[in-house]
Amino acid sequence: MFYYSDDNQFCLYNGNSLQILGQIKEQVDMIFVDPPYFLSNGGKKIQGKRIVSVDKGDWDKAISVEYIDKFNQEWINSCKPLLKDNGTIWICGTFHNIYSVEKCLKTAGFHIINIITWQKSDPTPTWGELHFNFSSEYIIWARKNPKSKHYFNFELMKQLNGGVPMPDVWKLPTVGMWEKTCGKHPTQKPLRLLYRIILASTRAGDIILDPFAGSCTTGIAANLLGRKFIGIDQSQDYLNLGIKRKLDIEDPYRLDIMQKHIAENPEEVTVLVNHARRETKAKMIETGICYLRAGDSQGSLCVTPGFERLEYVLLHTGGEDCQLFKLKKKGCFQIWTKETLELHGFSPSHATYYIVLQFNNINKSKFKVSYNLKEKINTYRARIRPLSDFLDLC
Repeated sequence: MFYYSDDNQFCLYNGNSLQILGQIKEQVDMIFVDPPYFLSNGGKKIQGKRIVSVDKGDWDKAISVEYIDKFNQEWINSCKPLLKDNGTIWICGTFHNIYSVEKCLKTAGFHIINIITWQKSDPTPTWGELHFNFSSEYIIWARKNPKSKHYFNFELMKQLNGGVPMPDVWKLPTVGMWEKTCGKHPTQKPLRLLYRIILASTRAGDIILDPFAGSCTTGIAANLLGRKFIGIDQSQDYLNLGIKRKLDIEDPYRLDIMQKHIAENPEEVTVLVNHARRETKAKMIETGICYLRAGDSQGSLCVTPGFERLEYVLLHTGGEDCQLFKLKKKGCFQIWTKETLELHGFSPSHATYYIVLQFNNINKSKFKVSYNLKEKINTYRARIRPLSDFLDLC
């Protein structure tokens, strides 16, 4: 064993993955694998204003198609006994290796559940004028065998996707600078990607294995979400980087920052948090109408970024008695006069024009408020927050 954290949640092995996988006795709930893609073939990409090589190292070079198949079959076969019967495996790739992975999984008896397309919202430009820009990677999700029943948090994924089933195309950014403060790995995966994968297929307290751990992004995401981690890598330098990242999130301040960052999603549904007096809130729920002043006292209209993804409204009174409702139409609002609101039974008195959001007042959505909405004067100001702030992510 190379490293074992004081909290018993982060365990690392250094060496050949095939050899170490055969020594591990503990079964795990999920395996995430970011294996060599074998794309180090002299290709080029644009980095800043320079054209640079995409080669990662000798470990990412393949002698032949047969070599790739043999390599993938060996580690997949070694992983299978460590996976619980109801566990699942996620494997990343591009066209360079993903077809081989799919074939080897089937040979090993796995049952493929989905093939996720990770569409990068900020892809690195690839050099050349004879092909489209490479902007996607693929992630195969498979269970141990066709008859096993795997865990999938369908409802949470549905909530994160605005109340409709989440599709198999995920638009997420690549690794941000906030993920590289301790150092970087050449094939580092974004924490936000692992965040979604882990929430979708594991429960709090589950054990996650990564046989090609690198700088331990899987482990950091697992620990941030209350899961245990076992990682293997042949590079001590990258494992030391992983340890540095683990120690970083043991600081409460850094832990809070990282937990907020990891849950961010530029495509995520948002919630309007709006204070209303008790009697006004009751009238809003009765009519399915939420209103707030349109801009400042001079009459200007200020629309906050994230409004276009608004799908819910959370009504509260001074930070208490919170209720969450789904809007009738995403990201849409109307401008009503004071007189129009009065015709609906309200008594507005602060402005001439108001932003009006209409919501479904029959079915209240399930949610939680994990923080205190009381923020002195800010308690009474409408704010837009991500939906994940109000979901139970366990």
